[in-house]
Amino acid sequence: MQKPIQSFIDYLKFEKRYSEHTIRSYHDDLIQFFSFLDQKFGELQLTEITSSLVRSWLADLKDKKISTKSINRKISSLKSFFKYQLRTGTLQQTPMGAIINPKTGRRLPVFVEEKDMETLFNFIEFPNDWKGQTDKLLISLFYNTGMRLSELINLKENQVNFKNRTVKVLGKGNKERIIPISGQLESQIQEYLQQKNKSVRSGNNFLITNEKGEKLYPKYVWLAIKKYLDKITTIDKKSPHVLRHTFATHLANSGADLNAVKELLGHSSLAATQLYTHNTIEKLKEVYKKTHPKA
Repeated sequence: MQKPIQSFIDYLKFEKRYSEHTIRSYHDDLIQFFSFLDQKFGELQLTEITSSLVRSWLADLKDKKISTKSINRKISSLKSFFKYQLRTGTLQQTPMGAIINPKTGRRLPVFVEEKDMETLFNFIEFPNDWKGQTDKLLISLFYNTGMRLSELINLKENQVNFKNRTVKVLGKGNKERIIPISGQLESQIQEYLQQKNKSVRSGNNFLITNEKGEKLYPKYVWLAIKKYLDKITTIDKKSPHVLRHTFATHLANSGADLNAVKELLGHSSLAATQLYTHNTIEKLKEVYKKTHPKA
C-alpha cells in the first residue's frame, strides 16, 4: 500500500499544502491501519477493504484504550484517504460511508485566569538576558494574539506591520489572517529586534530565535511556557495552546463578538469557536451564585 499512501501524502503536501505535523499524523494513521490489516487478514487490495474491516481496526483501537478523540482523528484520516482514491478513480466506492464517528464529551477549554496573567506580566521577573527576553515575548505573543505554536515559531520579521500594528499569520492550510497588536506589544517586539540586531547573528528572518539566531524548537517553547505558568497557576495543563485558549476565553468573557473571535483564531467554522461561550456561561453562573440573594 506504500504507493497509494505516498500519492495521497504528496497530494496533501503539494496541493492541499497541509502542515508537516498534519501530514505526519495522516501518514502514521494510514500506516497503522494497513499494518493492522496485513497482520489480521493478509495482503489486501484497496478494492477488497470493506466497512467491516475498518470496524475491526476501530474495535482493536478501542480495546487498546485509545481515546475517542484519537479514534475520530484516525477515522478522519481514512475518510480523506478513501475520498482521494475516489477522486483519482482508483476506487468506485468508499468503505467509510457506513462508518459513524463515536461521540466525544465536549470538555471546556482550560485557560488561565485574568488575575493570574496580570500577576505574570506585572510581578514575575524575567532574566535580563536573551533567553529571558525571548521567553517574555513568547508569552506576550501567545496571550495577545492567540497564535498556534507552529504559527508563532515560523513567524517572520516581515509579517509584523508596525505602521498598522498588525501581524500577518500563516495558519492551517496556508490561510492568512491579520491580527491586531497593542502598542505595548509593538514596543516589546521593536525592543527585541533592536537587541537582536546588536547581539544575535542570524542568517534567517524568523522573528523569535535562540541566542545563536536559530529558529526555536517546539520543545523549547513548551518548556518555557510551562516554567512561567507554574509560577502563577495550578491548572493541570500548561502549554502554548492553553494561552491560545486563554486569549479566546478572555475575549469572550469581555463580550467580544464570536465571529470576530473566530477570525482572530483562524477557525474554519463557528462551531469550534462556540466552545469558548461555555466558559462565559460558567463565569456568569459563578457570579450569580456569589451575588444573588436567592441563588
